[in-house]
Amino acid sequence: VDLLAAMRLVRMVVPRMEAERRGHIVLIGSVAGTVGVRGEAVYSAAKAALGVFADALRHELSRAGVRVTHVVPGVVDTPFFARRGAPYTRRLPRPLPPERIADAVWDAVERGRDEVYVPAWMRLPAVVRALAPRLYHRLATRFG
Repeated sequence: VDLLAAMRLVRMVVPRMEAERRGHIVLIGSVAGTVGVRGEAVYSAAKAALGVFADALRHELSRAGVRVTHVVPGVVDTPFFARRGAPYTRRLPRPLPPERIADAVWDAVERGRDEVYVPAWMRLPAVVRALAPRLYHRLATRFG
């Protein structure tokens, strides 16, 4: 659902946006899709695919006047964990209120940003993973 629903909805709205030569698509990813999270392999994979979809779509639609923004939140305070049957037990990162993500979406669209991490420091694990993979894997093994 995380991936296919987004792809199908985008497929429905893109033709009109292309015809009007304007529009803005916002896809909500997850830090779990950027670095992978223990205990969330399938969710991480779906969110990683969504991020790559956002990148490719951004390139495909750039000449048509259609923008694509990928919002990458950390943990959001929703019923997600209760519904999966395992509560969120980590001290960090702390769950964010959904309103914070909504504000980030609004801000990203207004500023025309391609990708936004919420909170911004959540980009750090992805940067460490890209620049120092061994260090990243040691930290991920230790902290999850």
